[in-house]
Amino acid sequence: MRIKEHPILVFEQKNKLSFRFDGKEIYGFEGDTIASALHAMGYKKLSESIHLKRPRGFYCAIGNCASCNMIVDGVPNVRTCITPLRNGMIVETQENLGEVHVE
Repeated sequence: MRIKEHPILVFEQKNKLSFRFDGKEIYGFEGDTIASALHAMGYKKLSESIHLKRPRGFYCAIGNCASCNMIVDGVPNVRTCITPLRNGMIVETQENLGEVHVE
């Protein structure tokens, strides 16, 4: 899913960074955001709607919506479309954090 060749642009080889996504070791490159690295690896679903559980993917890519919110290194509600990827990050999909449980 990553553009490697282009007729007028040159893409420099960047350092590979590994991180964990929902327990799986995957990778991206320096300069990626978390969401762009996931997208390049084929992960299209970043979250789901609270009530109807509809899949949400890359939407605004500028941090204005909440479609890409995930748990990053234990911190919930991180907008992964604007968060730079770092080596060793732990990224998890976020489920049920917006629901209110009444007993």
